[in-house]
Formats: sequence, structure tokens, C-alpha cells
Amino acid sequence: MTTYVYGIASSSHPSLPDGMEGIGKPACAVRILKQGELAAIVSDAPEDLKPKRRDLLAHQNVLSEAGAAGSVLPMRFGSLAPDDETVVSVLGERADHYTERLRTLDGKVEYNVKASHNEQAVLHQVLAENPELRAMVEANQRQGGGSHEQKLQLGEAVTSAVRAREASDAVEVRRALEPTAESVADGPEGTGWLANVSFLVSRKSAEGFVAAVEELRTTQPHLELKVHGPLPPYSFVDPGPAEPAT
Repeated sequence: MTTYVYGIASSSHPSLPDGMEGIGKPACAVRILKQGELAAIVSDAPEDLKPKRRDLLAHQNVLSEAGAAGSVLPMRFGSLAPDDETVVSVLGERADHYTERLRTLDGKVEYNVKASHNEQAVLHQVLAENPELRAMVEANQRQGGGSHEQKLQLGEAVTSAVRAREASDAVEVRRALEPTAESVADGPEGTGWLANVSFLVSRKSAEGFVAAVEELRTTQPHLELKVHGPLPPYSFVDPGPAEPAT
């Protein structure tokens, strides 16, 4: 049966969650595969595996349980191997790499920050900072709203100014939070936010990171910040020259 891989840890990890329940319905029992100084946290994989909320939470719960007492390299949801033997083989082949990553990520967690604009607030800010835009708005108002062409020109100018502000604010989010982190990774771009950044933070420094986020909210009230964490450091695992499970 196909093997589902949750994460990789040291074989001496004090609380590997052997016997707890993982993904699937009914839930598959979690087991531990060991090879030398490494261990893989795995279970069987359901044939109809999909990123359902139940299974996403189960994946997260296994990693949270395992990571509570020691370093774990988290695999992203859906990491599969043909069988247990393949997982054990990969542990042996990449032992040096995984051992180094476990050492690097020990005592660290990930915080993901997504930033977007409060549309009304940023519009007021853009107009306040751009006298040319204010002049165009005032000219249109004096003419009862302006002609169709004038409205189009104003709309294009405002859109351009807002996009420029999005770019500068994305840089500001990273600049403000990076000093409290040990590493930074950009996430995939997407609609709805201007920045999607993950920060690798020492557990001991987590309060400082959260405080930096709150300060950014205070100093840049036109920004809306969504913070997810602490999380297993998914964005900083670096599986090596090839995927750890296929």
C-alpha cells in the first residue's frame, strides 16, 4: 500500500507519535520507520486522498504533536511514497542532508504573513501623497464629475498609483519583519494580497516577531495583515536534490 509521509525526525526524538491517528476516514494509524539516526513519521495513504479539511487538520496535528518536543522536517500535504521500503531507502540515501536540516531548523517555527490593502485607506493615502491626482479629482468635480475620457484617465492614474504603492508596501512588510527572523522565503503570488512571505523564527524570539507585526499594523494602518503561525517550517525544509517521496 502507498505510504503517506508526514515528516522526518531524529530516531532519538523523545515523542514520535507512534500509534496516533492521521489522515483518512477511518483514520490511518501513524507509525514510525527508522533508518540509522533518522525516522520517518508515516501512515498508509487512502486511495481517494484529497486536500479535505479533515485530512489537512490531521496532517497538521501529527506534525504539531511530533514537533512539540523536538525538531521535525515537515512534508507538505500529499507527500507519498510507493511503500515503506522506499521511505527507508530515501532516509539512508539522504541521511547527511536531512541531519543537517534537522540541526538547522531545531527550535524554529514558521510564521506566514499575507498583506493586503484596506482599499479606502490606501486610496485616501495615495491621493494625499499625489498632488497631480488630487488636481485631476478636483478638476473633474468642478465639471460635475468630468467627461467619460477624464474619468478613464483618472481611473488609470489611480490604478497605477495604487499598484506602485502595493510594490513599495510589499518591500516594507519584509523590511519591517525580517530583522526578527532567521530566514525569509517568498510564497507564491496570488490575487487578494500584495505580499505573501514566510519567516523562520526561533521559538525564543516568537514574541518579538509578533510584536513587530503589531507595530507594523500600528504604523501602517492601511495594511491588512493575516498571520498564520507558529507552523512547522514547511517553507524552509529544502528536500534536497529530489523529492523525498514520490
